[in-house]
Amino acid sequence: MTGTVPLGAGPALSRAPRRALTALVVSQVLGGAGMAAGITVGALLARDLFDSTSLSGLPVALFTAGAALGAAVLGRVCQRRGRRVGLALGNGVAAAGSAAVVVGAAARWPVLLLAALLVYGAGTATGLLARYAGAELAPPGRRGRATGTVLFAMTLGAVAGPNLVGPTGALAHAWGIPRLAGPFLLAAAAYTAAALVLLAWPRPFPPSPAADGPGAAEASAIGPRRPASGVFGVVTGATVMITAQLVMIAVMTMTPVHLTGHGHGTRAAGLVISLHVGAMFLPSPLSGLLADRAGGRPVAAASGVVLLLAGLLAALAPPASVALSACALVLLGAGWNLALVGGTALLTRAAPAENRATVQGLADVGMSVAGATGGMVSGLVVTGGGYPFLAAAAGVLALAVIPAVALRGTPP
Repeated sequence: MTGTVPLGAGPALSRAPRRALTALVVSQVLGGAGMAAGITVGALLARDLFDSTSLSGLPVALFTAGAALGAAVLGRVCQRRGRRVGLALGNGVAAAGSAAVVVGAAARWPVLLLAALLVYGAGTATGLLARYAGAELAPPGRRGRATGTVLFAMTLGAVAGPNLVGPTGALAHAWGIPRLAGPFLLAAAAYTAAALVLLAWPRPFPPSPAADGPGAAEASAIGPRRPASGVFGVVTGATVMITAQLVMIAVMTMTPVHLTGHGHGTRAAGLVISLHVGAMFLPSPLSGLLADRAGGRPVAAASGVVLLLAGLLAALAPPASVALSACALVLLGAGWNLALVGGTALLTRAAPAENRATVQGLADVGMSVAGATGGMVSGLVVTGGGYPFLAAAAGVLALAVIPAVALRGTPP
């Protein structure tokens, strides 16, 4: 997936992989709606519960830490039991965590709420791990586009989720539950449905192409891969994705707090985050096409420049301008998307077939740990230096690390 491939090269998907990809797409739409709940109101829920801005990043830190644990466990489950079982399990666990968040918020029991957010993080891990399943279903020349299709599927649910903050909040209030817990009611239903789709779909996942199919043909064509080259590709892809995750989570987490702190309502904050989440996944087909056409390294390197522009715009945007903040968050999401697709391309090609799912899961563990770090530190940075400092520093970090790592020559 990382080499230059002529546009349209490679055989089209056969019937069985197409059916599997359809199952992934449907489950991703549902899972995207569940994932958006924590992104949109997690920081606000913590601020209300603890009455402290400095702890606003705690929910994001917790559910990204939960994503790290989930990625490690689910990667091994996918390796041993198959993608279908692993992804269904992840969605089911996330549904249970979402329901527990609602109970913890209603009872104003911080211990349960924080523990539930940790469990809820399994949904993020599941949604991201699904992109690897999409890549394995496609022949080499179309893996970028398959990855992009699976990520794009999250867009519909993820964009709709933040815009349902008002209606779900009203429903929660009618039931005697805090309004900010309302989106987690949606998350519980959405993740449950996603798990059922994967379990009920008839034979959704054929044998891995890495073992028998297009992946085997690719391995034969490129010859035996030297261990040093494989390790280098895995490390490069993982570093790109981890850095982008740290930068994106740090800025995204504090944006709703920044906006509401300057007089904007939760609806405006929800709209900005909705546009951001859309930009995280909407460009995926184009990013995947670029990865197939030009390779993973140029796509990953470009993400560093886009993330820098996002950080600078967020730092310089007047607090009164929701429009400029929204533009900054759109760039932030697009830069993250380029890093994710480019990094996935590098890692998937380099990882050995016999433990590819485990390696992919461990890479996503690194992403989740980075996200947890960004979520936790972001509140402290804003308290000490302000939101503009956080945004500018995050952009500079992305430019300093991602292009430098991605553009290094791969050992022969």
